[in-house]
Amino acid sequence: MIVDALVGLRVFATVAELRSFSAAAERLGLSPAMTSKHVQQVEARVGARLLNRTSRSVSLTEAGMLYLGTVRTLLEGLEQAEAQLSHTTVSPKGTLKVSLPVWMANPAFARLLVAFRAQHPAVTLDLDLSGRKVNLVEEGFDLALRVTAALDDTLIARRLATIRFVLVGTPELLDRLGRPQSPEKLKGAPFLAYSAVAPDGRVRLGNGPEAPELHLTPVLLSGNESLLYLAAREGLGLSMMPHWLVHEDLADGRLEAALNQTLWPEVTLHAIYPNRSYLPAKTRCFLDFLTGPYGIGGLQSE
Repeated sequence: MIVDALVGLRVFATVAELRSFSAAAERLGLSPAMTSKHVQQVEARVGARLLNRTSRSVSLTEAGMLYLGTVRTLLEGLEQAEAQLSHTTVSPKGTLKVSLPVWMANPAFARLLVAFRAQHPAVTLDLDLSGRKVNLVEEGFDLALRVTAALDDTLIARRLATIRFVLVGTPELLDRLGRPQSPEKLKGAPFLAYSAVAPDGRVRLGNGPEAPELHLTPVLLSGNESLLYLAAREGLGLSMMPHWLVHEDLADGRLEAALNQTLWPEVTLHAIYPNRSYLPAKTRCFLDFLTGPYGIGGLQSE
């Protein structure tokens, strides 16, 4: 009975991860009918519908999202216990679901992902770059990379790197602005604003409470940093960008820094994950890779 219950939990977790009964059946070596039967038995035991089923898709109900968080912790802990008893190491495998800032969609981070996959080919990366604030537990995320000072009590954070931001514009735009050398001379310049941070065009330069504030005129607001970056390259306005996103443009002269490097603000990027005693091998190895010599910290030198 206990074995059947554990099998049912594994089947439910796999269906929830893949959003498909047929894909879960193929991964687990079961028939689609048996896969569906296992999930039905789990739902009967807990007395709630855990999955919404249509002819085209499978999604978690609210109860299913809550239950999945508990089930994942149970199964991952069981895997760890089995590895300890057999004196083996749990191999990183499975789907790693991560929420990322939109501005991490850049060539430097893509190369980092290639290097990670070369080391851990059994891990499939499921990356969300929507920019929204996700609920890690309820939405089944293993990890989130965020620039934030406030954390929920149920979450813990691991420092990854310091990210430098630089105000950039095209050479042609800076020529039209008269190539100002101070924040005061940039007042009122056209600005491509990240709507979640500087919708009014006020940008804090440098670091600390005494850092000067820059007053620009927003001509485009968006919650998508990739669009702001592309618009900056087209000369629509100035934009505050992570250095690792624009360093190649700066080196090639497509973009230029509008102000001295001493005025570039810095923020800390954290990895945020649920506060639990056991981290799955796939999550732990990704965190170790990000903080290693070839991880995010190394990108700052590019």
